[in-house]
Amino acid sequence: MKRIIIASIVLLISSKNFASYTIEQETTLVDINDVSIAYTIAGNREDPAVLMVMGLMASHKVWGEDIVNDLVKSGYQVVLFDNRDTGRSEKLDRLGRPNLYWKFFLSSLGIGFSSPYTLLDMADDGVALLDHLGIDKAHIVGASMGGMIAQIIAANYPEKTKSLVSIMSSTGAPHLSEMSERNEETFRNIDDIDTEGARSYGFYPEALPRQLTAIFKAGDRSEIVKKITVPTLVQHGENDTLLPVDHGEHTAKLISGSDYIVYKDMGHNLPPEVLPLVINDMVNHFKKVDEVL
Repeated sequence: MKRIIIASIVLLISSKNFASYTIEQETTLVDINDVSIAYTIAGNREDPAVLMVMGLMASHKVWGEDIVNDLVKSGYQVVLFDNRDTGRSEKLDRLGRPNLYWKFFLSSLGIGFSSPYTLLDMADDGVALLDHLGIDKAHIVGASMGGMIAQIIAANYPEKTKSLVSIMSSTGAPHLSEMSERNEETFRNIDDIDTEGARSYGFYPEALPRQLTAIFKAGDRSEIVKKITVPTLVQHGENDTLLPVDHGEHTAKLISGSDYIVYKDMGHNLPPEVLPLVINDMVNHFKKVDEVL
C-alpha cells in the first residue's frame, strides 16, 4: 500500500498542464497494409512517443483513461490504435471464421496451417502507423496479445523501438503453465459470449477466432523473443490465471538485461488499486532509457 501511495504522489507531482484524454476521443482512419486502421493521439506531439498495443479482440479504449493521462502528464505523447479487426479499425469478417478446435489440434502437432492474418501482420500495422505519423522511434507497450505483438515489433524493428514494455504476456513456449479451467471453459464456449455486452466494453468478439488462430499459428516465439536487444520491462500479475506468472518470468529470462516486476493483487487485468504502481514503473523505465538516448 505504501508503494502505491508513493507512486500516486510521484505521478501527481510530475504532471503538467494538458488536455485530458477520454476514451470517446475522435479517431482517424488510415489505410496501411491494405487495412484501414483507426488511431488517436494524446499529449504533445513534441514529446517522446509511446505506442500502446492492446490485446485479444480489444479496442484501444480498453486501456482506459488513467494510464493514458498519467503518461501524458509524465511528458509523453501516447499513440493509441485499434488492431485490425477490432474497435473502429476495419473489421475482417469477410476472411471467415476459422475452426479453432482444428487449428489448435494442428498447432499442437506442429503441423502448419493458414490463418486469416498473423501476429506479424499486426506488428507491421503498428510500425506502419509510426511511419505514417513520422515517428522515428517509440516506446512500445503491449498487453496480453498486444504484448506478443509488441515483442515482435521490438525483435524485428529495433530501429523503431526505444524500449519495450510487455504486460501480462507470453512467449508461447509449450512448457509454460496452462490457463485455468475457468478460462478454458470460456474459450470452449465462445459462441455463448454476450457479444453486445463485450462490445460495450470495447471488444469485438467476432474477431476472437481469427486472432486466436493468429496466436496458435505463431506458436512458440521464444527464438523471436531472444532477438530482442532493446531495454525491456516485463510486468506481470501474480494472480494471472489466463497467462500464469511463469509466462512473464520466461519472457524476462529470454531478454538479456530485462527488468521483471510481479504485482500482487493483479491478475490478467490492470486493477485500479495496482495501476499507479504499473504506470510509475513504466514511466521510470521510459525515463531511464530517454536519459541515455
